[in-house]
Amino acid sequence: MKLLKSKVMRKSLIAAGFLMLFVLSCDRTRTSTGWDYMPDMYYSEAYETNAPNEHFADGMTMRTPVAGTVPREMVPFAYEKSDEDRLLAGKELVNPLTADDAVVVRGGELYHVFCVSCHGDQGDGQGFLYTSGRYPYPPASLVTEAMEGYPDGELYHAITVGFGVMGQHGSMIGQDDRWKIIHYIRQELQQ
Repeated sequence: MKLLKSKVMRKSLIAAGFLMLFVLSCDRTRTSTGWDYMPDMYYSEAYETNAPNEHFADGMTMRTPVAGTVPREMVPFAYEKSDEDRLLAGKELVNPLTADDAVVVRGGELYHVFCVSCHGDQGDGQGFLYTSGRYPYPPASLVTEAMEGYPDGELYHAITVGFGVMGQHGSMIGQDDRWKIIHYIRQELQQ
């Protein structure tokens, strides 16, 4: 009888131990990640961009990239923001993408993110920034006969480095995405 009581007691103690571990392992807020084994790796000291930094001789945190380096997947653009280079880009640059449905749809999504506020839904230059009076200069209409005559390379150049009062968007829009926007303009707006 004592042996049976001791086995039952042992099992109940083991069960109680597992129950305690289970209860203690639960998080009340569901926002904690639990214990950190190397907290210095989780919570590293970060410096603000313009904050002083004692680890460098010049005391600056923001570093200049090494000369000649290029960000990943970014091919340097060989043309400057000038009329001569815009015309040269129009002659030399050819859209490498085919205008299939997926490319045009993606171009439309990108157009509505980056271009619609100035050039408008219809591409007529009547975007919200102009029609609301927040921007005093009318953006170019993308649906004129003159614009339809521009080579794709000139549009690519204008998106990349800007044109007239339009700012550059090359740093914000990927290279393939610029070509997709051009396909969208050609296929959907200039019909």
